[in-house]
Amino acid sequence: MDPVGEPKAAFEPRELERYSRNIILKEFGAKGQKRLKAGKVMIVGAGGLGAPAALYLAAAGVGVIGVADGDAVDLSNLQRQVIHSTPDVGKPKALSAKESLEALNPEIEVRAFEGRLTAANVLEAISGYDFVLDGTDSFAAKFLINDACVIASKPFCHAGIIRWRGQLMTWVPGKGPCYRCVFKAPPPPSAVPSCREAGVIGAMAGVIGCLQAMEAVKFLSGAGELLTGRLLTYDALSNDFRKVRLPGRDSCPVCGKEPTILAPADYEIPPCAL
Repeated sequence: MDPVGEPKAAFEPRELERYSRNIILKEFGAKGQKRLKAGKVMIVGAGGLGAPAALYLAAAGVGVIGVADGDAVDLSNLQRQVIHSTPDVGKPKALSAKESLEALNPEIEVRAFEGRLTAANVLEAISGYDFVLDGTDSFAAKFLINDACVIASKPFCHAGIIRWRGQLMTWVPGKGPCYRCVFKAPPPPSAVPSCREAGVIGAMAGVIGCLQAMEAVKFLSGAGELLTGRLLTYDALSNDFRKVRLPGRDSCPVCGKEPTILAPADYEIPPCAL
């Protein structure tokens, strides 16, 4: 793990009180909290996964949080996208998320990106951030984010949810396979149903989104072990967590020894979840 460097900034008394439960952890301490304060996380998607992840990263004291989303809040979102409220229906999700995060923790900086990430803007959007969370709901976005992060040597955490199941994995440059190593290429348009078609239990987004936030906290602080080289799956109906070791990356077209994908590309794929 490569945590953020050693920041020197002291804490204000109100910050010491706000983050006291973090600081008293022996594996974390003031050093870990300072690293969070100096850290910058980009969250792509202010939906089911991005919502709980963003709230917990803001509460934890991550210094800069970027939120990228091109959609507006819909009533059907509120079953799982807990960063938004009923009065936010119709409001851009990135703006709604920014307002919620600033209300939760005015000590941090929140940057809203009101638009979809594409091959033309994704590298600029993630530049300047230490870690990226993929909270999107389409294969097109997931392959775009994976390829951009690998090309830019930007650590990121992938996650997906559908019905009663969820999964996540983390990629760090030089440490384990990326998303494309595992899933190769986007599937045919009709191969996987969307959450709108198949459904998703709302609390699943909370479970997996919070695990994504934990990966970001561990990366920034240097505490614990990341899900590099492993895919964590969760089945809520059986309450089973499983960790699956992922394959090698030598032949991957983006992170392998001889990459052939040298720039991000756009895909036209309908929404999915996993």
